[in-house]
Amino acid sequence: MQDKPYIVIMAGGIGSRFWPYSRNNKPKQFLDILGMGKSLLQITYDRFREIADPEQFVVVTFDMYSDIVLEQLPELKPEQILTEPHRKNTAACIAYAAYKIASFDPDATLIVTPADHLILHEGKFINTIQKALLAAQTDGKLITMGIKPNRPETGYGYIQYLESDNPDEVLKVKTFTEKPNSKLAKTFLESGDFVWNSGMFVWKVKSLIDAFHEHMPDVAEVFEESKNHFGKETEKEYLNRAYMQVKNISIDYGIMEKSDQVYVILGDFGWSDLGSWHSVHELKQKDEENNVVEANAILYDTNNSFIKMDSEKLVVVQGLENYLVNEYDNVLLICKLDSEKKFREFVANAKKKGEDFV
Repeated sequence: MQDKPYIVIMAGGIGSRFWPYSRNNKPKQFLDILGMGKSLLQITYDRFREIADPEQFVVVTFDMYSDIVLEQLPELKPEQILTEPHRKNTAACIAYAAYKIASFDPDATLIVTPADHLILHEGKFINTIQKALLAAQTDGKLITMGIKPNRPETGYGYIQYLESDNPDEVLKVKTFTEKPNSKLAKTFLESGDFVWNSGMFVWKVKSLIDAFHEHMPDVAEVFEESKNHFGKETEKEYLNRAYMQVKNISIDYGIMEKSDQVYVILGDFGWSDLGSWHSVHELKQKDEENNVVEANAILYDTNNSFIKMDSEKLVVVQGLENYLVNEYDNVLLICKLDSEKKFREFVANAKKKGEDFV
């Protein structure tokens, strides 16, 4: 058994809300969104190197991105990159990683994290993770990281936990509500009793596989068959078949909402899921009119906007409020800064104009 945890990095998404910078052939997790000289995937890897060696990392990604992962994380071996033949959301992604790791270390403890989160206070974060690792050693416990909400966000899961005299400890989850409507999210925020689910999880691989058997038996049945194929010539063919059979569903809907073994550790480490240009605007340095300007630009009567353009061009902007002006490669995008829910539509319609635009 490894003394250190395995780090499962989920890196298979398409990052459509960062279009046109994020493209099908190189989505946001492989880009330097924050201007730090490293991709979001590399930043995530570096964050966990403090508690895990390179051989303890597993990256789950879409089939076509394996070469990019190896290029960006040269310390990893090809067998540490698990490639999904189809995108089937996080339940399938996590099941694949769990069964794969269990095949060679059935006593493993896993930390599961998206590839595209920002953590501002990494020391505090590691301390919180260490607490979670300790708590996860109790058989059956599924630990998630909770973040105090600051707005009625409808894109996150909300966790209500049982009160305790010591909020620093692991808290039993009372309810887990994935992506509520705006009215419910507002109620949750006002109550003060709820935290966001960060999408980062800690659990023993055995606890997780038991939870799949109990709450998603169809997925468990498909992946139990993996024992006959992992490490053999039939592995790729089996995975293709397995992914055709499993549902497109998140781990939150599939297990976390149903299980009575979910616990939360409250985290205060400067977390952002970097889900959209709007979330990046919140983090970046702004001018006196609350604009983020990454361009050779002259602005008039413009506020609360994000201007990101090729520096070789001069851009003159007048009269915009709460807008995104973003040019990358062959696409110029001008839209409301907070219209991230429209991006799938933007991308779908751009694709009709030509594959080169997405």
